[in-house]
Order: sequence, then structure tokens, then C-alpha cells
Amino acid sequence: MTPARYRKLRRVLDRRQPDLTLLTENVHKSHNISAILRTADAVGIYEAHAISEGGEVPRHHMASAGSRKWVEIRAHRDLGSALRHLRSAGHQILAAHFSDTAVDFRDVDYTVPTAILLGSELWGVSREAADSADRHIIIPMEGMVASLNVSVATALILYEAQRQRQAAGLYQENRLDPELHRQKLFEWCYPEVADQLRREGRPYPELDEDGYLPAGSGSS
Repeated sequence: MTPARYRKLRRVLDRRQPDLTLLTENVHKSHNISAILRTADAVGIYEAHAISEGGEVPRHHMASAGSRKWVEIRAHRDLGSALRHLRSAGHQILAAHFSDTAVDFRDVDYTVPTAILLGSELWGVSREAADSADRHIIIPMEGMVASLNVSVATALILYEAQRQRQAAGLYQENRLDPELHRQKLFEWCYPEVADQLRREGRPYPELDEDGYLPAGSGSS
């Protein structure tokens, strides 16, 4: 760890958006998952969600180890449990879904707590998911193809969300809970030390202003 690296990690974490997230439903192709996570990291998403019947996201779904390191992934066993979790945190659920009530993705407010629901590469979101969403959003298409690749669609929607949130000043100060911020910063800076401390049931020590560990805590 160097002071420059520490400052960069802290700066990135300071801009994480705890109330902007994604929920993928039956998105299985590893290259799409990888691209979705890279975009999520790029726009400052702290945690993404995935529906997985086994209760965890299979390793092969996460082709980008780097992206997963920076974006938390929470797996849900079914759609209902995922939606209950997101709604309990106050999120509006926006499903990327073509319907008679769907609106242009640029015409919704992403500055409020928002979860963007994305469906499978071939079929899109399920009927249950579409019926459960608060609103449907679409990306206008003027050509012959009916839809974009799910990772491309995700990028367009997330960058509109980023644009609105930047204009509203939501990236200008840390919005994470202070204790969560402290813990996550330590894990980003010293992942191996953090793993050892968790196994031993010991708390993370405070880092100094340059990001160094206190003497005796591990290698800096």
C-alpha cells in the first residue's frame, strides 16, 4: 500500500452510491455479467443483486474478478425475496421491459433510490418481474433490431443515472454509512489482512492518514 493508492481507493469509495443498484434475473452469459459489473463499478454502484436459485451466484458467472472485487454481489433465491429486500430499502424498481406503459429510460428520476431490473439475454424479464416492477423503461430503437445486448442496455441506463446524480451533487460527498465505509476501505486496502482478522474474530485496526497499518498489524 502506498499513500497514492490509498487516496485513490478512498476517493472511489467516497463516490459509491448506496441507493443505486441492479437486479439481474436469469442473466447467465459470463461475458455479459462481466461487462455489467464493469459498468456498475464505473458509475459508482456499491452493491448489485442477482437472482440465484442456489442462494449464491455461481463462480463462472463472474468472469471479471476485478469487477467483483470492487462491486458487492448479493444473491437472492427468488424474485420475491429480491424485491422485498430492495423495497425495504426504499428502492423504486425499474424493469427494462417493452410494454404499452413503458417510458423512455431518460424520462425517469434516478436521483431517488433506484433498482434497475434486467432480464435474460433472450427473453428479457419474466412476466412476474414485469408485473412486480414500479415502472417499465425502454431504450428507443430506430433500426431493424428490436433490442440491444443486455450489457449495452445496462450501460446506457446507468450512465443516464450517473448524469442525473452528478447534476444533483450526489457524487460530491461520501454517502456510505461511516462504519461501512471504514470497513470496506480496510478490505480494499488490505484484503488478506482483513480475511485473517475476520477468521480470528478481531476488529479491523484504524489506518493512518496515509493508509498504513499500525505497527504489529501486518505488512504495509
